[in-house]
Formats: sequence, structure tokens, C-alpha cells
Amino acid sequence: MDGKAATGSTPPAVSDSTYVEKPRDAKYVAAKRLQRAPKVRGGVELLTKRSEFLACARARKQGVKSMMVQGRDRGDDAPLRVGFTCSKKVGNAVARARAKRRMREVARLVLPTHGKPGWDYVLIGRAEQTDTRDFEALQQDLIFALRKIHSGTTSRPPKKPGRK
Repeated sequence: MDGKAATGSTPPAVSDSTYVEKPRDAKYVAAKRLQRAPKVRGGVELLTKRSEFLACARARKQGVKSMMVQGRDRGDDAPLRVGFTCSKKVGNAVARARAKRRMREVARLVLPTHGKPGWDYVLIGRAEQTDTRDFEALQQDLIFALRKIHSGTTSRPPKKPGRK
């Protein structure tokens, strides 16, 4: 290799590019993050903060074969919100992503008709079930869990304040 090829010559596609990356400060990044609206189709918002997930964890729960569903009445008339999570027990990153995609699609189809405004829901994937179970069965599982949560007869009653 002679020294001429590597001395400052760049391919034409790179040198002709007009894209210049701007420096990003904290205000720019924060503004961009706020522009991304955490919404799914049908006016269902996404839970994004840890505190929102923890609030649901302290509320009503209903386990079904394919997932655990947690529900909390916020006491307002805002649109319903939903969050999705899978632990490493579900599998590697590919299996967890597949499980969350399937739960997102089930929520998109079921929550607008069976969910209630002013409620937060968290769908937690289960190992060897969420990513392999029949899709119709996933929908039926979520419908069953929502009915139980809204009726107040869940598999485990909510914890009483002051008790550990």
C-alpha cells in the first residue's frame, strides 16, 4: 500500500455530504424527548416512569396463564395508560422483545373496548407463555384479567396501607 491512498482522500459520497451534526446540549435533548408523545393507537398512553409502574404494582393484580396484569384506578377521566415489562426469566433479549410486541398488539386490540378511562395497566410477560401462546388465547387472557380487576375480585387483594 502506498502512502498516497490514505492521506486525506475520502470517498466522494462522504465528502459531498451536506449533513453536519449539531452539538446537542441538555435542553435540546429534553425538548426532543418531550416532543415524542408517549401514545399508542386509539388514544392509549404509555406508562414510562418507574413511579407509575410502582403505583400499579401496589394496586390490583390478576394473573392469567400468559401474563400478569396490574390495574390501578387513578381517579380521573384522563385516557387510560398501559406499560409493558418482561423479566429475564422470560428469556434472552429476543424472547423478551417478542413477548412485549405481542402484549402491545393485544393491548392495542383489547384495551380500547375493555379498558376504562382513568386507569393504569401494566402487563407483565410470563416465561414460556407470552411469546409462544396462541394469539386468540392471549386476547382472552387479557379480557378475563381486565374483568376481574374491574370487578374487584382479583386473585390477590390490594395491600392495606401501613402493612408490609
